[in-house]
Amino acid sequence: MQIQPQLFKLSDLLENRLFKIPDYQRAYSWGMKQRSDLFADIRRAHETSDDHFMATIVGLHGKEKQKIAADEYSIVYIVDGQQRLTTLVLLLKAIQKSLDSKVKAERKIQDELGELLVKGDELSLLLLQTNHDSSEMFADYLRDGKVPAEDASTMADQNIADAVRECEDFVSNWKKQFSLIDLIRVVRHRLWAIFHTVEDEALVYRVFEVLNSRGLEVNWIDKLKSQLMGLAFEAGPEAGRNQAINELRTIWQNIYGKIGKRKVLIAETVRFAGTLQAASAPARPLSEAAATQRLVEYAGTKPKKIVECAKWLQKVVVAEDALLSNYRWTAVTQIVQARLVALAILLSDYSKTEMQQVLDRWERVTFRIYGLSGMDARTKVGDYTRLAWRILNEKMTSKDAIKELSKIGKSFPIHDVIDNFDPSNCYEGWTESLRYLFFRYEEHLSAINDEKINQSQWSKIWADEPAKSIEHIKPQSSGASNVHHLGNLTMLPPGINSKLKDADPEEKANAYRTCGLRASIEVAELMNKRKWTDKQIESRAEKILNWAKSEWAD
Repeated sequence: MQIQPQLFKLSDLLENRLFKIPDYQRAYSWGMKQRSDLFADIRRAHETSDDHFMATIVGLHGKEKQKIAADEYSIVYIVDGQQRLTTLVLLLKAIQKSLDSKVKAERKIQDELGELLVKGDELSLLLLQTNHDSSEMFADYLRDGKVPAEDASTMADQNIADAVRECEDFVSNWKKQFSLIDLIRVVRHRLWAIFHTVEDEALVYRVFEVLNSRGLEVNWIDKLKSQLMGLAFEAGPEAGRNQAINELRTIWQNIYGKIGKRKVLIAETVRFAGTLQAASAPARPLSEAAATQRLVEYAGTKPKKIVECAKWLQKVVVAEDALLSNYRWTAVTQIVQARLVALAILLSDYSKTEMQQVLDRWERVTFRIYGLSGMDARTKVGDYTRLAWRILNEKMTSKDAIKELSKIGKSFPIHDVIDNFDPSNCYEGWTESLRYLFFRYEEHLSAINDEKINQSQWSKIWADEPAKSIEHIKPQSSGASNVHHLGNLTMLPPGINSKLKDADPEEKANAYRTCGLRASIEVAELMNKRKWTDKQIESRAEKILNWAKSEWAD
C-alpha cells in the first residue's frame, strides 16, 4: 500500500512543495470558531513552550514537478486538511505584512516568507493554489497583501475575506504583547502535523474515510463524496471506471461551486437528496447520516449508478440554490419540510405552467401555516415530507399535488387564521414574515392602481436584513404601546428608513409620498396632514388583514 505517513513541523512540510486544491474539493469553509481554536493553540504553544499537534493532512503526491530557477518543487494535491493549511498560509502572509522591514532581523524573515508564499518566477506561482477562487482574493492577498472588501459575493469568498481580517487582527494583537519573531518561531517550529502522501488516487478516499471515522468533524457531503469516489475506484477498468472517475470529478467541481455560495446548502443537500431517494415515504427528513447511507445504497457498486447518484445530488444542489435565490420565498422557506416540498416541485417533470401552479399553492398554504399562524417545524412535518417524496417517486400529477397541499392547509382555514392573528406586535420575531406580507400587499396595491411594482426599490429592501427596511410610522423612540402594531408598520428602502428614524409621522409624510412604494404612499394619503392616531393604526391593520383573507384563501 503506497501510503507514507510522516510527522512534520510546519516549516519542513512547506519546504520544496507546492500545494494545490483540486476543483472537485470543497472550497474554504472554516468559520470564526475554527480559526479562533487554531489561534488559541498557537498562543498555548507559545505560553507553554510545548509542541502542538494540529491534525492530519492527506495529499495526493504524483510524479509532477515544478522547476523554478534553480529550485524544484513537488506538486501535492491536498485531499484532507486544506482548511487548516489555507488558514496557516493566510496567517503567514499577515505576519509578513506586519514585520518591520527597517529592522534587520525582521526584514530577513519578511523576505523568507515572501519567497515561501510567492515563488519568484514569471508566473508568480503561489505556495498554495486554492479552488473556487473566482474573485482571486486569496491570490491577490498572497501576492499584494490586498485585504478583501467586507462584503463578498459568495459564501466561499466571504470565508476567505473573514479569515484574512481575523489573521491580521490576531497578528496585530500578538504584536501588542509579544514579538513577531516569537510568533513566526512558534508557527514554524511548534506546530506539527502527520502528513500522509498517497501516490494512488484510489487509496485517497479510503485513507480519508478511515481518518475521519475517528471523531474528527467532517462534513457529510465530504464523507459522501469520499465514499462514492472510493466505490468508483474499486470498479474494474473494463466496467467503465476511468470514464466514471472523470465524470465524477466534473460533477463534484460543479457541486462545490454551488455550495460555496450558500452555507445552508452544506447542511441540507445530503439530507434532502437522501430523503427524496428513500425506499418508502419517510415521516420526516432523514438525518445526514441516514441520508448518506441511503445514497450509498442507491449508488451501489456499478460506475454508471455511482455517477447517476452524484448527478442526482448535483440536481438537488442546483434546485435548492434556485429556491434560496428567490427573495420572495425567504419567509416561506424558513421551515425545513416546507423547503423540501418546494425542492421536490422544482425537481419534478411538471411543465412550466404546472410547476408555477403547484408552487403558488405551496406558497399560499405554507405561509398560512408557518407565517400567519406562527406554527413551528413540528407542525405538519410528516404531511410535508411524505408529499415531497410522493411528488417525485409516485410521479404525482400537478392537480393531485395541488389537492394534497390543500388538504394540508385544511387544518388552517384562512378565516380562522386571521381571526386568531394578533396584530399588536408584528415586528419582534416576525420581521421576515412581515417583509413578505408587505411585498405581497405592495403587489396587490400596484395591480389595482394599474402599475408595476417598483423593482428597483424592492431590490434594495430584499438585499438587506428586513429590520433595516421596516419603517415604524410612529417611531420606536416614542415609547407608544402600539409602536410594533401591524397598522403602524410599512416598508421603505434602508437608506430612507434610517434617515427618517425618530421623526414624527407628519414630518415623514412627504418621504412616504415620494418613495415609490404604494403601501407607504397609502399611509401618506391616510394622514392627509392629520395626526397619525391609534384609530388610523387599527383601521389600516384591519384593511391589510381583510385583504390577507382573500389573498391566502384556497
